[in-house]
Amino acid sequence: MTTNCPLCNSASEVFYQTKKQTYHKCNNCNGVFADKSNLLSNADEKLRYENHNNDIEDPKYQQFVSPITSSVFRDYSAENKGLDFGAGPGPVISKVLNDKNYNIKQYDPIFHNHKELLNNTYNYIVCCEVIEHFYNPKKEFTLLDSLITKKGKLYCMTEVYNNDIDFEKWYYKNDNTHVFFYHKKSLKWIVDNTNFVDVKIDGRLIVFSK
Repeated sequence: MTTNCPLCNSASEVFYQTKKQTYHKCNNCNGVFADKSNLLSNADEKLRYENHNNDIEDPKYQQFVSPITSSVFRDYSAENKGLDFGAGPGPVISKVLNDKNYNIKQYDPIFHNHKELLNNTYNYIVCCEVIEHFYNPKKEFTLLDSLITKKGKLYCMTEVYNNDIDFEKWYYKNDNTHVFFYHKKSLKWIVDNTNFVDVKIDGRLIVFSK
């Protein structure tokens, strides 16, 4: 039975398999994704996130997210509205921006489940180490698109998959909450199928623009 890609809904093939895990690769957008049987329950996923050591006061953690925070400081002022989407238990980006009096709210379906924030629109949204956790990336990117104003930006950080990566040895797949790995073709598909008009990739930093 063919497993369709959760991003572009195209057919996929089994890409990598062990006794415990199966990953598929999309024949269209080249995204690599975990089989549905590998997906954690909500409770197990929450427990995994709670075990992350995310101290928002840690200078190394703040440095890690600096590709996003530096971009926001360059592109927007404190008066602009931002959303930290998937902020998690340690919303370090919000802390760094709040320290400069930036107006940013936190949303996370597990740790900051303020659904009323999804009724608003924002000049920019940040998603740091979030999009690889999307069980349904098409649905989530459609939502993110709807939340960003014209000329707005979506800043993401994740490891982008490419064909030179030895998937068996790739550390990024070893976190079992990482369920979708984006190829540059996956990111282009998002642009082609939303109101975003451009995407720029700079290492781990991905910036979608409207």
